[in-house]
Amino acid sequence: MRKTTNLKRRAATMLTAVATAAMVAIQPAAACTSFLLPTSDGESVYGRTMEFGFQLDSQMMVVPRGYSFASVVPDGKGVDWAGKYGVVGLNAFDLPNVVDGVNEEGLAGGILYFPGYAGYADAKDIDAKSGLAPWEVLTWALTQFKTVAEVKAAIADISVVGVVESSLGMVPPFHFVFHDQSGASLVVEPVDGELKIYDNPVGVMTNSPGFDWHMTNLGNYIKISPVNVDSMEIFGDKIESFGQGSGLLGIPGDPTPPSRFIRALGYTASAERVPSGIESVRLAEHIINNFDIPIGFVKPEDAKESPDYTQWSAIADLKNRRYYVKSYKDQVLRSVDLMSFDLDAKDVVKAPLTPMMEPPALAFPK
Repeated sequence: MRKTTNLKRRAATMLTAVATAAMVAIQPAAACTSFLLPTSDGESVYGRTMEFGFQLDSQMMVVPRGYSFASVVPDGKGVDWAGKYGVVGLNAFDLPNVVDGVNEEGLAGGILYFPGYAGYADAKDIDAKSGLAPWEVLTWALTQFKTVAEVKAAIADISVVGVVESSLGMVPPFHFVFHDQSGASLVVEPVDGELKIYDNPVGVMTNSPGFDWHMTNLGNYIKISPVNVDSMEIFGDKIESFGQGSGLLGIPGDPTPPSRFIRALGYTASAERVPSGIESVRLAEHIINNFDIPIGFVKPEDAKESPDYTQWSAIADLKNRRYYVKSYKDQVLRSVDLMSFDLDAKDVVKAPLTPMMEPPALAFPK
């Protein structure tokens, strides 16, 4: 058994500082939003959006059981492992790793951007064979574990190392969310070379700042409610609200991470529960639609940089092991049934997110 890594706080090396400065200078806004939606029969559905200012070229991929992985962490300090469970999810840049997905045991998770706060371990300071690059963490977890509790117990044995991803040309700043069929949720954040691990009772996550800050910020919104407010009387004059939604007055509507966190929690906490399966998937889709960013709505200061937009949105039905996706150019939700694949196959299977721009015609009875 691998010796548990005792991560210690340490000042970043000059190399890490330079890489971090470069990362902050060129990073896209990356406005990812994720949530867990409970169902009326005690199950859960997970949903998220993926935003970037440049093409991720994501593909759907199915990873079979027993597939071998080797970390790219340098100096022989990366983890080598063989997966125990089949996984379906989406990758980026044709990497052999998922950035979002669900496994055959109903454990789901995603990589979210964490700019300005992510701080990784240095490869020279970690134990042998304990390192993972930031984009490898999710695949390592989904191929190895059944539950959030198992991830939480095992992740103390690894170190997330600041490795440059060649397609990005930088060390990408990530944090990670995990959910399982029981409704448990976990947030894992690399900060100052350590992994901060949080149980997530609300099931929602966005981007920076850290999860603990977002939970503290909830205190600013405790009076907001989906229930309309009563009229009030001032000096004998009855004052009525202008219409529906008066209880939600003040809920933030901008696309910043703190605002999206509050808004996502508002939707998941107030939505009427429906059964597992397609009903809960469609409900999750309605929630996801509220976080869709069209090209041009969020723009960088530098006009030469590409604007952030929602490249795809994904939903995982944790009970039925079905994974759904719709892309910016094709808003029709398409599904993959993980359990319909031969999960003892030898090779990863991939499918591009080929858009069907022409909407399907409505069928009229003859």
